[in-house]
Amino acid sequence: MNELSFKKISFSPPQILVLGFALIILLGSLLLMLPISSAAGEMLPFVDALFTATSATCVTGLVVVDTGTYFSTFGQIVIMLLIQVGGLGFMTMATLFSLVLKRKISLKDRLILQEAMNQNTMEGIVRLIRKVLLYSLVIESCAALLFAIRWAFDMPLGRALYFGVFHAVSMFNNAGFDLFGEYRSLTLYVADPLVNFVAMFLIVSGGIGFIVLSDIIDFRRRRKLSLHSKVVLSMTSALIVVGALVIFIFEFTNPRTLAPLGWGGKFWAALFQSVTPRTAGANTVDIGALRQASQFFMIILMFIGASPSSTGGGIKTTTFTILVGAVISMIRGQSDLVLFRYRMAQERIFKAVTITMLALFLVVAVAMVLSTTEDASFLSILFETTSAFGTVGLSMGLTGKLTVIGKILISFTMFAGRLGLLTLAYALGPKKGKELYRHPEGKMIIG
Repeated sequence: MNELSFKKISFSPPQILVLGFALIILLGSLLLMLPISSAAGEMLPFVDALFTATSATCVTGLVVVDTGTYFSTFGQIVIMLLIQVGGLGFMTMATLFSLVLKRKISLKDRLILQEAMNQNTMEGIVRLIRKVLLYSLVIESCAALLFAIRWAFDMPLGRALYFGVFHAVSMFNNAGFDLFGEYRSLTLYVADPLVNFVAMFLIVSGGIGFIVLSDIIDFRRRRKLSLHSKVVLSMTSALIVVGALVIFIFEFTNPRTLAPLGWGGKFWAALFQSVTPRTAGANTVDIGALRQASQFFMIILMFIGASPSSTGGGIKTTTFTILVGAVISMIRGQSDLVLFRYRMAQERIFKAVTITMLALFLVVAVAMVLSTTEDASFLSILFETTSAFGTVGLSMGLTGKLTVIGKILISFTMFAGRLGLLTLAYALGPKKGKELYRHPEGKMIIG
């Protein structure tokens, strides 16, 4: 008899991440389809369950059914757990169990964690994961308590505590799911300083990335920030300030958004709507009622998104910074891109351009297809697509009207946006081979 030999199947870290997220989404879909997940005891159609599970796991917040009224407490807890696992990453959660059980973290586990956290080295990766888990627990717990204290004035204490925990998890992981019903999000608290401040603190904390959080917390001891943290903090601050000013100016006289509010309400509303496109998905004014200029500007903010190693999506603030810096350097006739007295390697610039072009291709392609399948304006379609890619969750009201094809396309866009297009490309593409030779340099005219 001939001996049968089977080649051992091995997956690369990007492939494991893709498969891991896909399995979590599938499990979440099956749980959300159960009658126990519905407040009415009915079975949710598979496409809608898949869309909701994808939106929760990819921490987006786009919904085809109202989370606060359609789902039972069981269904809402399933969504909250999907948000937590999806926001921190399933490998982070797996590491948590390994640490609790005192199991050794293998080399392959560390490689996958390195890919999941977008790190250049495995050095200190387990220590970083411990910090991620600790920071998440402390920040979410404190925010949940503050939310509960505020909402205890509007609802029973038990319900206020439940709402506090759910929204703290949702906001910190930049998911955008809410339980207030009727797709209202936080519009009831548009001028409430405490709700606005806590929500924005959670969104920014989850969006700047765990590496930056660690740097900020260790600043008192080390007295310095890394280049990565300086770039993230400066660009995040700039985008929030510019975004708030733009929205304030465009919406100041809009009778459907800022005009009826007092000066304090206008300030909080403009600031919140500047923070939330950074992949958060919550809103305190009706997004569909904004002027088109504001809506288009929010598309730009959603496309940029959050920062690396965070709970958010988009092309990331560091990518945008490198692109802007490269343009300025070219205009000035400089051969090097310098940020905070550090020269950027060409590899970083190529990677930034690649990520941006892949993102543009995905958003444009999906928007073109949806403009054929959906009965809506192109601006609302582009807004929805960019929101899905940036794992934001904001919508101009199109999500609930999507066709089956539209739901599947938006689900894929959320999946690609959460994992990262390069990770997805590495997982699906052929293995990288060594360059055996280099071609002669060619010259052509640009611009």
